[in-house]
Amino acid sequence: MPISEQWQVLSIHDGDTIKVEKDGITEKVRFCGIDAPEISQPLGKESRDYLRSLVSPTNKVQISIVGTDKYSRKIGEIFVIANGTEKFINEEMTKSGMAYNYDRYKNCPNQVAMGNGEAIAKSKKIGVWSGNYEKPWDYRKSKRGK
Repeated sequence: MPISEQWQVLSIHDGDTIKVEKDGITEKVRFCGIDAPEISQPLGKESRDYLRSLVSPTNKVQISIVGTDKYSRKIGEIFVIANGTEKFINEEMTKSGMAYNYDRYKNCPNQVAMGNGEAIAKSKKIGVWSGNYEKPWDYRKSKRGK
């Protein structure tokens, strides 16, 4: 079971990556189980801005680190407690249509919640499900070849 730790949010890069700090240590954390549009894609800035509305740099977040990716970023599930309510941010991003369910990281403990969130967004045809958008993983793959 991953250990959950409280971190201070420093910045939000895009819809699935944040920079956090705790005890003088700074980490870049990639959200486990979701993939948001790249900033240069349609809805990329909207995805980032929606994440900023959920997690402002003044927030502390609980992060359950589940691994590290090939870019040395920590992979984690992110939670915010506000007004006595815990929000699972990875799920919120899929439920709002601001990110896709992305099961590339096989060890996300709450992958089902992200899939359920995506199903809600699909049924409402919101965010990335409001049109025929290129998936971020396909977009990155097409850019690597150029």
